[in-house]
This record gives sequence, C-alpha cells and structure tokens, in this order.
Amino acid sequence: MSDNSEPAIPAAAVAAASRRRPWEELPEDAFSVWKPELPTLAREIIAAIREEVPAYSRPFEGVFGKNVARGVEEALRRFGDRRGSGDGASTGVYLALGRGESREGRSLEALLAAYRVGARVAWRRLAASGVAAGMQPQTLALLAEGLFAYIDELSAESAEGYAREQALRAGETERRREACVRLLLRDPPASPRTIADAAEAASWPLPATVAVLAWPQAAGRRPIPRLPLGTLTTAVDAVWCAVVPDPTGPGRRAELAAATEGVPAGLGTAVEPSAAGRSLRRALGALELAQEGAPTAGPFVLVAAQERRTALLLRAEPGLVEELASVRLAPLAGETPRSRRRLEETLLAWLRHEGNATAAGEELGVHGQTVRYRLGRLRELFGAALDEPDARFELEVALRARSGT
Repeated sequence: MSDNSEPAIPAAAVAAASRRRPWEELPEDAFSVWKPELPTLAREIIAAIREEVPAYSRPFEGVFGKNVARGVEEALRRFGDRRGSGDGASTGVYLALGRGESREGRSLEALLAAYRVGARVAWRRLAASGVAAGMQPQTLALLAEGLFAYIDELSAESAEGYAREQALRAGETERRREACVRLLLRDPPASPRTIADAAEAASWPLPATVAVLAWPQAAGRRPIPRLPLGTLTTAVDAVWCAVVPDPTGPGRRAELAAATEGVPAGLGTAVEPSAAGRSLRRALGALELAQEGAPTAGPFVLVAAQERRTALLLRAEPGLVEELASVRLAPLAGETPRSRRRLEETLLAWLRHEGNATAAGEELGVHGQTVRYRLGRLRELFGAALDEPDARFELEVALRARSGT
C-alpha cells in the first residue's frame, strides 16, 4: 500500500492542530534572524544524529538517507514558516519516516531520539543567533517551548505511521499464514517444496512433524490462545482446524488436552507437513468419536486417532462392518436384550485377552468362573467358530464395531 492512499489529514494531525502551537506565537522579526541559519543548521542536525543515534550511524545514502535528510529539511522549513506538520504534504513525510522504521525492523525509539537531538541542536544554534541579535528573554523562552512542542507534533505523526505499518504487516503475515495452513490441509497434498516456500513466506518455522487438531466451530475460538506456540489455525467448513508442530514432544499432549478442556476435539496422527491432509482426516474421525462420548458420562476429552485406530478403521466402511456383524453375531439373535448385551461383552473381553477367562473377568469386573459359565453358553451358540482364527477375528471386529471400541 503506498503513502498516496493515506487520508489528507489523519486523526493524529487533527488532534495536533487542535492544540496550542507556541511556535506560531513567535514574532516575525525573530524568524527574519533565524531563517538564514536554517540551511547550515540542517547539516549540523544530520551530523549530530549520525553521531548520537547508533541506529543512524551509517552513511546517509540511498532511500534511507534521502528520507532522513528530507525530514530534517522539511521540519526546519516549516518551522521557519511558522507552520506545523498538519497539512497533507508534511504528513506524508513523517508518516513515511515512521513506516520506514517499522519496515527496517527497528523500534520507534531511534527516530524519536533523532527528533530530540534535532530539537536540541536547533535550540542551541537559534538561541545563540537570537542572543547575538539582542532578542528578549521572553522570545528565547518561547523559542524553546515552540521547538519542543513542534518536535512532539512530528513525533506523533511518525508514531501514527509506525503503528499503521505494523498493523499492515501483521495483517499480511496473518494472510500468509492462512494461505500456508490451507495449503498444508490440501488434498491431494502440495509438494514439500511448495509447502516450504509457503512456510517461509508466512515466517512459520517448518517443523519436522505436525498433527491436526479439530473441534467444532460452534464451540468457539477459546482453545486457540491456549494452543502451543507456532500452531496455525483456520476454519474448514464447520470445524476449527489447528496444525500443531512437534505433536509428540514432551508435554504436548497434556497441553492440547488443557487447551480443549470441555470441548469435543480430535487429534490426528503425527505426520510430515506434506501429509497434514491425512492427519486432518484422522482428526475428523477422532472428533466424531469424541462427540459420541456423551457429556452425561463425564466431560468431553481429547480423542487421539493413534489411540483409536481400530475404531477409526471400522468406520471406514460402516456398511461392510454392519454386514459382517449381522452374519457373525446372528447366533445371538434369539437372546433377550439383556442376555445378548452380557454375552457380547463377555465374548469381546475373552477374545481381547486371547481366551484368558481370569483376565476377561477382571476387565468386566466379574469372577473368572462367571466368564467360564457364560462362555459355555457362547459355545452352544457359536460352536466351532470360537476355535477358528478367521472367525474369531471377524467376531472381534463385529463386537468392537458394536461397542464403539
């Protein structure tokens, strides 16, 4: 955005114009004494700035030197004409100086220090010529007040320019980060080189691995400020997505759980950045599992895809899984709902513990003998299928799908 797009009189200039300008109260005959001094004074001020302000100690060359010299000369000229910085032409000079400091990556303090040096040098030179010309003490006192009030006005203009540039740069960085995170989540994925270029443009240190964290957009932005440093976020459809760097780092899981406390959220698997789209798919599947965890049974918790791979796999083809369940679990159709539920729980625990009735009982909170009793009924229903490896595998798949585990 160019300086030509700025309003002719910005807010800071209007505020400055409404204040008293003591330099305008100086007598005309005093300026007739000072004006011949101004060209030499400009050179003295530039030399003093280079000497006293470390950030400006380099030679005043190129655009940088021209801008500083122009600012000094413009300030003296307008002071000599008893005007301030509040018109359009002058405003552009000092807004540009402030913006330049932001672009150079410096704080505003260097420019303000230069203004103070300039005011001090100007006061020393103009006061000396005023004394030599026999000016009254009141005039010299008003000169001091006028010079420093004038510098305050210039400082306000530059501060506004600095703030505008920072806001502009922050907006541009945010835009580039938004583009970067959307590129990361793209399916099919972008090339690693394209992603690296986008990360560099967004000033985002590209991590070795990332994972996508997803939660409902309706749950709000509350988790975002609490996410790990360097996390990129964006909204995809009705879901907030966060690309988390180094997801397996020490304490990272606890940090993510704390950020999403009270919010259903799914964490995708850790992948290289170019595979973030795959992590997003896993995160969305994990989010579904989190949302199905009824809050009445306790608060929502973060569901990590890597810990629920089997459940996610079973969701990949729900029709086929249901078909498998209807065939393999058909022997239980004649049982009462209560009996069927107990037998399904027992069979799944027994299969999970590879036929160890004692371990299955511990999982279910019942005695091992109870498991053996129920297993007798299951053998009546399923027969030799309980001893066939493929049948046992399909039974476990079907039971896990029914139980959501």
